[in-house]
Amino acid sequence: MCGRFTLTVDPADLQEDFPEFTFPAQVLARYNIAPTQPVLVLPNDGTNSADFFVWGLIPSWAKDPAIGSRLINARAETLAEKPSFRSAFKYHRCLIFADGFFEWQTQAGSKVPHLIRMKSGKPFAFAGLWEHWQSPDGSEIKSATIITTSPNDLMAPIHDRMPVILPHEVYTQWLDPTPLFPVDLNSLLVPYPAAEMVAYPISTLVNSPANDRPEVLAPVS
Repeated sequence: MCGRFTLTVDPADLQEDFPEFTFPAQVLARYNIAPTQPVLVLPNDGTNSADFFVWGLIPSWAKDPAIGSRLINARAETLAEKPSFRSAFKYHRCLIFADGFFEWQTQAGSKVPHLIRMKSGKPFAFAGLWEHWQSPDGSEIKSATIITTSPNDLMAPIHDRMPVILPHEVYTQWLDPTPLFPVDLNSLLVPYPAAEMVAYPISTLVNSPANDRPEVLAPVS
């Protein structure tokens, strides 16, 4: 799964790396993004404009928005089958921006957190799904989930899943606002090349979402 991630890049650098998209004026550095918090999402609504959505998908049919806290990830292999995801997979795909993510490796009975990021240090985008949920009083929540897949060679010793990271050249296809089907999309939901990524252990500071500061990212031996 993917339960925490980072977006620490300067907004000007984010815009430079994704010149085709428009970003909010204020994008604060985040060192320990946790479920139910705001995440930077670019939906396939045809505007090419990113905004902040709640992390944890709330299907449009949900009676209680609290369901989102249990839907922070969606397995690529079952997107077309699960009632919570199949409509969004067809109609509501998105990019979720990050520059690192965390995973916990079991070592001698304990969980050792690792930070995984690009060797280049550049930001990237997870493949995601988004929805808009409307309460009986008319208020609206926009939410998103991160799609996961099997691990690449870098991730396999750390965890049995990893988030789907989309290469730039498939963004147009993924963000197509027209309805698409699994045959159109499944080939995109594969592990990112391990050779372009790096992983290293960090301290247990990351275990608490309250620790949202640069020290979380420091490597430990």
